[in-house]
Amino acid sequence: MRLYLINPSNPLVSIVKIKKRVWNRYRVWKPLSLMVLAGLTPPEWEISIIDENIRAPHYPAMPKPDLVGITAFTSQANRAYEVSNYFRHLDVPVVMGGIHATMCLKEVMERVDSVVTGEAEGIWPQVLEDARQGSLKRRYDGGLADIDHLPAARHDLLAGGYACGAIQTTRGCPMNCSFCSVTAFNGARYRHRPIPDVVREFQSIREKYVLVVDDNLIGTRPEHITRAKDLFRGMAQASLQKQWIAQVTINFADDEELLALAAKAGCSGVFIGFETPTPEGLREIGKKFNFQRDRNFRNSVRRIQRHNILVAGSFIIGLDIDKPGVGKRIAQVAREYGVDNLNTLFLTPLPGTRLWGRMKSEGRIALDTFPEDWKYYTLTFPVARYRHLPLDGIIEEMISCDRDFYSIPHILRRVWANLWQRRRPLINLVGNLSYRGNLGVNRKAYGAFKSSVRAGV
Repeated sequence: MRLYLINPSNPLVSIVKIKKRVWNRYRVWKPLSLMVLAGLTPPEWEISIIDENIRAPHYPAMPKPDLVGITAFTSQANRAYEVSNYFRHLDVPVVMGGIHATMCLKEVMERVDSVVTGEAEGIWPQVLEDARQGSLKRRYDGGLADIDHLPAARHDLLAGGYACGAIQTTRGCPMNCSFCSVTAFNGARYRHRPIPDVVREFQSIREKYVLVVDDNLIGTRPEHITRAKDLFRGMAQASLQKQWIAQVTINFADDEELLALAAKAGCSGVFIGFETPTPEGLREIGKKFNFQRDRNFRNSVRRIQRHNILVAGSFIIGLDIDKPGVGKRIAQVAREYGVDNLNTLFLTPLPGTRLWGRMKSEGRIALDTFPEDWKYYTLTFPVARYRHLPLDGIIEEMISCDRDFYSIPHILRRVWANLWQRRRPLINLVGNLSYRGNLGVNRKAYGAFKSSVRAGV
């Protein structure tokens, strides 16, 4: 039995254009969910994982499979349907899962043979057995998987073409921010894999650099922090010889022992969602956690950086409180915080989020011809109607933000500071140049986007 597991591409996302920008290799990660499902697949299946973000395969030249499995974020939905349509015309059954399939079930069921909602691990062996017997059901509900006994992901099936490996150690997020669908999909309870399993899987990854894809590696409660410390101790004792980056909340900076253990375990950088420069903005999106304890963000960032760990900060443009000038304000605040990289995104109402429900009820979903318009839901295009920022205005705010933060003088200051402090100046330079190198690409993409919107395409 031959199985294709496919991660579809979205050609509008500039970071997948690796051949145009060599640094973009460091901003593309492996489709870990497919690698995990491959690890759960019985040996009688011959498995191929196809990541269209790395290379576009010529499917007609490939052997005909017995089953195709597709995962997709919302922005990948259009391409997922194209792939599904191709294989279904060959009478190959197609099953689709992932967050978009869960949140837009009716739409997806019209375009594939079977849908898996929720986390697929618990139901995947049944899906394969039903497919083998020719009795594939229209829907399977995976719910929340038990991740205590998951086998290691099949890292060997995607052995080349990536600068970074990928691994997951926890699932779930209790914050439930209004713009985020993680809590709706993975639940609010913080779940974690056994530490020995994580360490063994780390050892199986070939790449030196690894992305930990957890939505929040360290959690928010004391018992979460204790578990993170134990994980870092186990990783350090195993002498993995890896450098890894992860998403964390700002409380990462509050525990010196945690920081020291993370650095010893190989942490080279963290991605932190600051989201907005103001407490009012944090209240709007429901992320009050960030301004608890009268936090000084600059001091928090410095404490992390003292352990030779780079900090990338994420912000959002398009909140209801955002007015003209917010782009430069975000760039200014990011410099004041002292972050090494800045990643600014447009506020995007994704299916399954509270933001989607509110904006839809208010008639503020601007691009709503579905499924065609899903390709714009990458977080890099303004797809909604924003309270104080029209289309041209919000795009100009984004351009202004990136142009300011990634100006040559500001890049040189950051790299010089890192060089002076002996804190990964080369990695910081690569990251900054990667973002700056995409500024022109992004401006062209915005121009094409505006033309399409105004033409009603």
